[in-house]
Amino acid sequence: MKLILLAFLLVFSNSVQASCVILLHGLARTNSAMEPLENALKEEGFLPINEGYPSREYPIEQLAEIAIRPALEKCPKGEKVNFVTHSLGGILVRQYLSRHDVANLNRVVMLGPPNQGSEVVDELRDVPGFHFINGDAGMQLGTDELSIPNTLGKANFDVGIIAGTSSINWILSSLIPGTDDGKVSIESTKLDGMNDHIEMPVTHPFMMKNDRVIAQVVNYLKNGSFEHGDNP
Repeated sequence: MKLILLAFLLVFSNSVQASCVILLHGLARTNSAMEPLENALKEEGFLPINEGYPSREYPIEQLAEIAIRPALEKCPKGEKVNFVTHSLGGILVRQYLSRHDVANLNRVVMLGPPNQGSEVVDELRDVPGFHFINGDAGMQLGTDELSIPNTLGKANFDVGIIAGTSSINWILSSLIPGTDDGKVSIESTKLDGMNDHIEMPVTHPFMMKNDRVIAQVVNYLKNGSFEHGDNP
């Protein structure tokens, strides 16, 4: 009887240990942008790590180290590690994983990532003030073959990607071919080696706060796939 009780307690103990989810906001944003996701993940039993990083102050190579290494140190040792990212945050994960192995890496969900760069950067990078607003990292997000997103290669990790199909910035959308979210085209969000991809009627600046997007994030973290049948 004691052995049965001990086994039950061990199983129960493992089941309640929270899986770590590192949240990474986008360019020129703060960690407050990810708070709705953070709160939802807590309610679902995850352990979210939502730390900000100075996205406008350093190039992508440095930002990946600055943002991710300290966040990993806050995850419980031996626990699964997940990432949920918005925009530039997804490129930071790709950059970091191209240089480092992450023990117990589980799943990654990217929201509106410029995985093949953004035409907005191509068109506006030489406009006065663009570098001031977007920093070195923003300048690295073009669509040319030497841009950071296009030199990082295919995904060799479990990643699901959510692309937005609505825009509130028609000026920027006019610079982007095909359907876009106001900053990034659907096609640019795609990444060779991705596990799943879904389009949702949300816009780039606010997708991380959308309840249906959050539900899809939770579903992917739990099951490794999106709910395509439930998506309009």
